[in-house]
Amino acid sequence: MIQIPCFNEEGTLAETLACLPRKVEGFDTVEWLVINDGSKDRTVEVAKECGVDHIVDFPVNRGLAKAFVAGINRALEEGADVIVNTDADNQYNADDIPLLVAPILERRAQLVVGSRPIRSIEHFSPIKKLLQRLGSWVVRFTSGASVVDAPSGFRAISREASMRLNIFDSYTYTLESIIQAGRSGVRVVSVPIRVNGETRPSRLVRSIPRYVMRSSLSIIRSMFVYRPGQTFLMLGLVPLAIGLFFSARWLVFFFQDSTRTHVPSLIFAAVMLIAALLCWLCALLGEINGINRKLLEDIQYQMRRERLGDGSDEQAETYAG
Repeated sequence: MIQIPCFNEEGTLAETLACLPRKVEGFDTVEWLVINDGSKDRTVEVAKECGVDHIVDFPVNRGLAKAFVAGINRALEEGADVIVNTDADNQYNADDIPLLVAPILERRAQLVVGSRPIRSIEHFSPIKKLLQRLGSWVVRFTSGASVVDAPSGFRAISREASMRLNIFDSYTYTLESIIQAGRSGVRVVSVPIRVNGETRPSRLVRSIPRYVMRSSLSIIRSMFVYRPGQTFLMLGLVPLAIGLFFSARWLVFFFQDSTRTHVPSLIFAAVMLIAALLCWLCALLGEINGINRKLLEDIQYQMRRERLGDGSDEQAETYAG
């Protein structure tokens, strides 16, 4: 299943669909799915005219992340073994879809992210290229997954990994999905892909500062959800260092001049040390909560398998464990 989230894409959707394959080696059938995210133009009509097999139609705009998840759910209901996600602006070269799904067919990965040649994309500004590389590094550090181009929306995901997917961010799915996959043991790889020329300005990155802020919030939220112990432990090191510094400072002043108590420094040091202790307590509680989250994810996965099935016997054997 090749899915395309759309919002007012009547001008580019036909060209994008014309480039999509109807046959991919290793698959019996290839079907197309369009998720119309509350478009006010002829997006749905264009999709029907171009022979799209499935359409999810939102009455109002709900955002890219919601559209992506709705497409994944519909693809699973239709029995898709592998789901490919691409953009409606024809940004990604559809001829690279076989390269994208190859690691899944070869049992090397469950989530494959297409890596764009960021440095050679002319319509990317220098600041955007820098932010793309920086964001990918942060996602690699947070997720533990070797991903070169984390914001890329050109990706393939297996049925097994799709049924384990949960997206909480309402802005974009790209970063959180990789972090969740990496922290949940889903095998993630990157493959180099080609891009086409710019057909329209990005609707997700309308403002660089806003994009940076929203993406940063997504990464921070994911760190607290999927790495609570390490995150709170690192946060606790800051007040610990400050508390120890002011404690040492108080001791030096106290022995130099015992007539003065330097109570403010002592109180501040105590507050910082208590803050560090609270952060470490949150780390412990976060780890306990993380165990419960994994148990709930396993229960959710089993329920989805019972409701949707696990695909062919070969597919189930491929991704068992």
